[in-house]
Amino acid sequence: MKRIGLVVAYDGTNYCGWQTQPNGITVQGVLNDTLSNLLGEKIETIGASRTDAGVHALGNVAVFDTNTRIPGDKISYALNQRLPEDIRIQMSEEVEPDFHPRYCDSEKTYEYRILNRKFPVPTERLYSYFYHYKLDVDKMREAPSYLIGRHDFASFCGSGAQVKTTIRTVTGIEVFRDGDIVTIRVSGTGFLYNMVRIIAGTLVKIGMGVYPPEKMEEILEEKNRAAAGPTIPARGLTLVSLEYEKELAPYLEGENKHWHYVLDQRNVPEKGLAYLTIKRCEPEELDGVLRRVIHQAYRNGAKQVFVRDTFGEEGSIYGYYRLRRQPEVEEGWLEAIYEGEHQ
Repeated sequence: MKRIGLVVAYDGTNYCGWQTQPNGITVQGVLNDTLSNLLGEKIETIGASRTDAGVHALGNVAVFDTNTRIPGDKISYALNQRLPEDIRIQMSEEVEPDFHPRYCDSEKTYEYRILNRKFPVPTERLYSYFYHYKLDVDKMREAPSYLIGRHDFASFCGSGAQVKTTIRTVTGIEVFRDGDIVTIRVSGTGFLYNMVRIIAGTLVKIGMGVYPPEKMEEILEEKNRAAAGPTIPARGLTLVSLEYEKELAPYLEGENKHWHYVLDQRNVPEKGLAYLTIKRCEPEELDGVLRRVIHQAYRNGAKQVFVRDTFGEEGSIYGYYRLRRQPEVEEGWLEAIYEGEHQ
């Protein structure tokens, strides 16, 4: 048994999204059926991003397990001969048996395209959102800075989402015009249901002059879906790429107006040690920041995580972790010890 990774591109127009559904044709469903017929065994793919109906992709990632003797890099050629023309495999290769496209640390990049001109263009109707009044792109460029970093994006989460937390990290947002096309490019480590389309809809409102750019900060702080702009149509959205971390970053830094932290991971690979320094933090945000970053450090492979005692108190509990001062540890650091769920 081996695990094969695929990079999948598709035109989402005729599909009910990525994920297999009982009453609709989906990209994953077509891929599973085609692979099963090709390899002569039941195949179930696992996808990195479960795009919605009408959303396109240039680089979604999927894996599947198989007993086939076909080399991993040759599967793409055989598969593309059997798939419909609106789905194409860009690459196939054998990957590590434990590689999981959703659970490995990655950065996703989406682009939303807006056709901004007086009249529609028929050839763009399936791949962009048409808006006839000229958008002020300069104002649209000012607003995204409020969204960069790790925040509670509840205002940008579509109704019906079933998630444990609405906290996500956005690493970059660009807005640019090329002729009649205005593109909004959003990158982050994970997104909520309809999040990119709601961000794009809010930026359109800013470009129209309905909201000033600084309204974006108010919308974020309200943590209320009704405060943000509309969820604009799926057809303008494309998943452009997924980039997986191949090496552990020596430092992880997060900063917004409420907090600023640095996680030193330089000693994780050889010694299993990570050091968290909170440079500033509002009191009501401290619990959330500590529990999230400590958990991230352990997920990244740390065996011991230490927190600078300028923030955090001996014996305090943050999520599953209690801070303890250890006699063998350098003065000024508290060890975050896993204790399981606290009542």
